[in-house]
Amino acid sequence: MTESTAARDPRRSSKRTSGSDGGSASAASASASATAAPTAPAHAPAAPAKKAAAKKTPAGKAPAKKAAAKKAAKSAAAKKTAAKKAPAKKAPGKKAPAKKAPGKKAPAKKAPARKAAQSAPAAPTAALAGGSELVQLLTPEGERVAHPDYAVDPSPEELRGLYRDMVLTRRFDAEAVTLQRQGELGLWPSLLGQEAAQVGSGRATRADDYVFPTYREHGVAWCRGVDPTLLLGMFRGVNNGGWDPNSNNFHLYTIVIGSQTLHATGYAMGVAKDGADSAVVAYFGDGASSQGDVAEAFTFASVYNAPVVFFCQNNQWAISEPTERQSRVPLYHRAAGYGFPGVRVDGNDVLAVLAVTRKALEHARSGQGPMLVEAYTYRMGAHTTSDDPTRYRSDDERAAWEAKDPILRLRTLLEREGLADAAFFAALDEESDALAKRVREAIRTMENPEPMAIFENIYADGHAVVDEERARYAAYQASFADHDADHAGAAGKGH
Repeated sequence: MTESTAARDPRRSSKRTSGSDGGSASAASASASATAAPTAPAHAPAAPAKKAAAKKTPAGKAPAKKAAAKKAAKSAAAKKTAAKKAPAKKAPGKKAPAKKAPGKKAPAKKAPARKAAQSAPAAPTAALAGGSELVQLLTPEGERVAHPDYAVDPSPEELRGLYRDMVLTRRFDAEAVTLQRQGELGLWPSLLGQEAAQVGSGRATRADDYVFPTYREHGVAWCRGVDPTLLLGMFRGVNNGGWDPNSNNFHLYTIVIGSQTLHATGYAMGVAKDGADSAVVAYFGDGASSQGDVAEAFTFASVYNAPVVFFCQNNQWAISEPTERQSRVPLYHRAAGYGFPGVRVDGNDVLAVLAVTRKALEHARSGQGPMLVEAYTYRMGAHTTSDDPTRYRSDDERAAWEAKDPILRLRTLLEREGLADAAFFAALDEESDALAKRVREAIRTMENPEPMAIFENIYADGHAVVDEERARYAAYQASFADHDADHAGAAGKGH
């Protein structure tokens, strides 16, 4: 449960993906050859001359004596001269090369097609996204817009509720970052900038749906009713999760990159066998999309028609690797290769995320199988508190995304349409302060577990190896007590 575990996998996955550059180079070479092909027909009439020259070589090598070689060379030269003159004299009779020339122009027509095929993935087709590549219902300026396939009509109370969820989630996250800087947490993965993606999707789920998170879904946990203070225990090192997954149908955080998609798929297959009217959501990031576990999950989910929604938060960066190093096509296009639909949604638009996730969940519940949702968003903070994003991305890039802030755009809508007044925002500020205070108190009063507790709940009937490790660790712990006692005795004698 260290950052190195979470950090290594995306780097390896991104290297494997970027390793396909070799294939790209081969394809580019083939394309270049195809592009050069049109020059061939222009020289087609000279083909007879080349054939004569080709005959020259074996003729020149056959004789053993020099005289014969010279004679053969003269004969070949004579034939070559005649061959060069032949097209001019026999042009009317030799129409075959002229007929072949149009046939040789086929590569010239195909070459641009192959070149276009290589570049086409960078410009995704609208058809795969239900008529629009990016589903958006609320612009960065806070304007409501319509979409032909996705719609949501929340009440003023629901809009205020979504705003409150995002504000409190961000405040909790900011407090956790501060606590880590103060040494109260070993590590913290911030969700800054991804509040709409998490709150919108979290609020789209039903109580009987089951959620499999990564390690950054603090907003989803909030929507599922998990006490935020329980999320801190694992990052403080006092437990392995801190909450009962079955209490809120919210699984424990998964540090191993991408593995939770397999867990979610297996659970969804069980749900289908049980005939339950519920769905499963698997969260993962753009970096995890390069993992083999995710590919296997897609395969099994498709083949078994599992009721699972794969929710990818594409925050543009897999630690320090940009998305373009992860995939040559938009991530939601990958679903088509496995036989199920995919859609890209504005991950900073909480209304669009809510609408798209609701529809995806209904798709799964109704027996139509899995669906991939790519929430196109941005990680405005560091990957974790051990990361320095200024080393690999620019301030201008972050500033551009800050203008699309998910909380700001919803507040603009609330204020412009008179759906929230000053009293509402003031009360929410007070609630945020109270939450931050509760988080600080909770983290500082967490009890450290008994050192030997790590050996409990491993094997129901015990195990010889575990017993040996427990005894060895107990002796190690006892050595500290002996050292302290000796040190105290020495200090007493000194006085």
